[in-house]
Amino acid sequence: MTSAVALPGPGLNPLDLLTNSREPGKINLTKQTKARAAAQDFEAVFLNSMFQHMFTGISGEGPFGGSGASGVWRSMLTDEYSKSFAKAGGIGIADQVYRTLMARQEANS
Repeated sequence: MTSAVALPGPGLNPLDLLTNSREPGKINLTKQTKARAAAQDFEAVFLNSMFQHMFTGISGEGPFGGSGASGVWRSMLTDEYSKSFAKAGGIGIADQVYRTLMARQEANS
């Protein structure tokens, strides 16, 4: 037995995916948790972009030298830096995105 995922139909707002509740002013706790995780992921993506720019043009003689492996290593490094920063509180982007998502959801319900 498989369970089907309900896809949004025409005319639905993407924020409707956060809640299935049609009761005004009521947002499910699990939906809030999902919104918080999405906001944190958004901040991590932004920070990853900033960290990648920080490493642009840097070459070194370390274990990866100037080889192609240094690009892969730096990519993984910036990804982990960004996740770590966002999880530790980030720079405030996730909080603002979360508040905006919740405000929009309250207005739509």
